[in-house]
Amino acid sequence: METLNTGKYLDSLKERGKKNRISKPFQLIGLEIAVALRDLEHKALYIKLSKEHDPEKLLALAKEVVQRRDIKNPGAYFMRMVQNLKTKK
Repeated sequence: METLNTGKYLDSLKERGKKNRISKPFQLIGLEIAVALRDLEHKALYIKLSKEHDPEKLLALAKEVVQRRDIKNPGAYFMRMVQNLKTKK
């Protein structure tokens, strides 16, 4: 029986984990929102939001937030706007 070189295998797993795997449209829109808001740290949150709500409306809202120059934290402002949309429904 041939022994596996676990060091190479673990390295290959690490390399595979670095690559993005986008298979659904809402995942792409969630990432686009994170990039637009310059908040890649919370990309999973934006992907989840785009899965649960209308992704096109969320992307439009994110672009609107980014265009406003007086906002210091666009991610937080975006979340406040999303929360306001939820309460209006």
